[in-house]
Amino acid sequence: MEFGRIAMLMLLKISAPALLAALVVGLAVSLLQAVTQVNESTLAFVPKLVAVLAALALAGPWLLGELVAWLRQVITAIPAAVG
Repeated sequence: MEFGRIAMLMLLKISAPALLAALVVGLAVSLLQAVTQVNESTLAFVPKLVAVLAALALAGPWLLGELVAWLRQVITAIPAAVG
């Protein structure tokens, strides 16, 4: 059960940069659309896509380091979990 809890925490940690970038940009674009009364769906999609890609590019090395460290921990704990 410990593996499942740690995996869920890792999932939250890894997805946080992209989700936060999409949240902030989506909120800003929605506010801009509400103020200017321009309701264009592509206006909301393209900035979010760019922000998520930028967040993943900036946080990529950290994300990869976290995943590698977690995978090493899981692989070394397999013998103790099995036997």
